[in-house]
Amino acid sequence: MTTQTTHTERQQPTPPRRSFLKTVWAFLGLMAAGEFLWIASGFLRPGKKTSQAAPSDMLIVAGKLEDFPMGSVTAFVRGRFYLSRLEDGGVLAISRKCTHLGCTVPWDDEEKKFICPCHASAFDRAGGVISPPAPRPLDIHPVTIENGVITVDTSRTIRRNVLDPSQIAYA
Repeated sequence: MTTQTTHTERQQPTPPRRSFLKTVWAFLGLMAAGEFLWIASGFLRPGKKTSQAAPSDMLIVAGKLEDFPMGSVTAFVRGRFYLSRLEDGGVLAISRKCTHLGCTVPWDDEEKKFICPCHASAFDRAGGVISPPAPRPLDIHPVTIENGVITVDTSRTIRRNVLDPSQIAYA
C-alpha cells in the first residue's frame, strides 16, 4: 500500500537553529552599531548654547569697600564667586570652581583657606595653590572699585597661572 501525501499534508521545513541565531546576532549587532553612532554623534555635535544672561546679571555690585574688613572672604551665591579682601587692602573676586576637576571650593574660615572637597586641593586667601593636585591658582573675575563701591564682572573669567599683582584691585 502506497501512501500518497498531498500538498496540504506536507509541512514547511522549519528554519534551522543556526540561521535563527545568525538573524538574532545580526539584529543585535545593528542595534549596537546604531547606539554607538547615536552616542558618537552626540559627542561630536556642538553643545547647546546657553542663554545669555542680561548684562545687569553679570555686573554685580558687591558693596562698599568699607563693608569688607581686611583679611575677609565673603561668598556671593548669585555670582558664584568669593570676594577676598587681602591684608594689604586689595580685592579679588575668586571663582568657586577648582582648577583640578571643577568642584565647588568652599572657604574654611577656621583654617583660613579654600579646601576642595573632591581631592583636598588647598588654596590661600588670594586663590594660590597651597597643596596639589590643583595645577594652578583659582580663576578670578575682573573687579573695579569706583567711589568706594566694588563691582565684579562675572561675564569674564580670567584664567591665571600665577598671582600677578596687577590682578588685584585697589581703591
